[in-house]
Amino acid sequence: MSSDSLSYDVIIVGGGPVGLAQALAFSRFQDGLGVALLDRRPFAVPDDKRAFALSAGVRRVLEALGVWREIAAEAQPITAMKITDSGRGDISRPVFLSFEGDVVPGEPYAHMVPNKVLTAALLKAVEGRAELIAPVEVTRWEAGPITAVLSLKDGRALSAPLIVAADGAMSALRGMAGIDVVTHDYHQSGVGTTIMHELPHEGVAYEHFRPAGPFASLPLTGNRSSLVWTEATAETARLKSLSLESAAAEIEAAMGSSLGHVTVEESLQTFPLRLQLAKDFIADRLALIGDAAHVIHPLAGQGLNLGFKDVAALTETVLDAMRLGLDHGAPDVLERYQAWRRFDTSLMAAVTDNLNRLFSNDVAPVRALRDVGLGLVDRLPRLKSALIGRAAGLDHDGPRLLRGMPL
Repeated sequence: MSSDSLSYDVIIVGGGPVGLAQALAFSRFQDGLGVALLDRRPFAVPDDKRAFALSAGVRRVLEALGVWREIAAEAQPITAMKITDSGRGDISRPVFLSFEGDVVPGEPYAHMVPNKVLTAALLKAVEGRAELIAPVEVTRWEAGPITAVLSLKDGRALSAPLIVAADGAMSALRGMAGIDVVTHDYHQSGVGTTIMHELPHEGVAYEHFRPAGPFASLPLTGNRSSLVWTEATAETARLKSLSLESAAAEIEAAMGSSLGHVTVEESLQTFPLRLQLAKDFIADRLALIGDAAHVIHPLAGQGLNLGFKDVAALTETVLDAMRLGLDHGAPDVLERYQAWRRFDTSLMAAVTDNLNRLFSNDVAPVRALRDVGLGLVDRLPRLKSALIGRAAGLDHDGPRLLRGMPL
């Protein structure tokens, strides 16, 4: 395919980690496939300190894509998770539930990976494999019997049998396709930052449930941790206005000084929290992946993992069809992808939604019941193993890439 061609086999819109991974997966596992990747902004490595908890299944996907080696040095294994619960003003934070971090001996169920490290590795790997087109704005999407056409603001028109929308929670393509969403505002906001601390975390992740929402401390390389702190939206405005020293003092108090003295590396960032699920993950010659299809509460750290699961499922579905000589953008092919991903996504959305409702309150009888429930789960090793396996994305009937199998 010449570099100025306007026709492709697949066009992906959205150049975040999920879109980059999807472009890389298509081009890596099918020689000669014409792949275009579009974004509103120039392709560049972000200069931020965000980090993601990537499950064992996603690590296997990244290994298959040939990028894990670039990431591994900056990836911090999560060796264990400890879950605590307390009310307002409680001094003690008893551990009601803990998980060992290995899904199999020597394989952690998740790694913490900085966003800029992940994005840099994916961008480096995809360059030369897919045509990167940015910055551009899509103004129209139109599906025909054989191809779909994207009209760009600069006057160009790009066509392909399959368009993939990876353009985020406010997906323009989803709106152009007329796909509605089911949404629920949590009236909470997430507060994110990176901290340095006096004591070593030893690879342990902490999820501390507080009345306003969970407070998660996730280990990074060195004596550093990534925080995702859920608060009522009105409270987050106050937190964001704090000096770094005052923020560090509040964070240290919220953590019960479990990691000693804390310093904050960057100002606190806030983002509204909501549940949002697309009513359909597909339309004519269009598939939604990542946040374009689903947004869930971050308390389980599964948002980006769901997006990479979408990539694994869509890649397998599309390439299976192509290798059989079928139209890879046909309704029955895309329906297989939708059926594969809808149940898993809906289940995770329901779990995170109900956990947030259950734990984000300070009602004493409710607290007592949930703490008893956590304690019971902690005493059932088979159930704990099943839960950690699910969080690791190692479903026995999942996409082959998530199970470390070739396509």
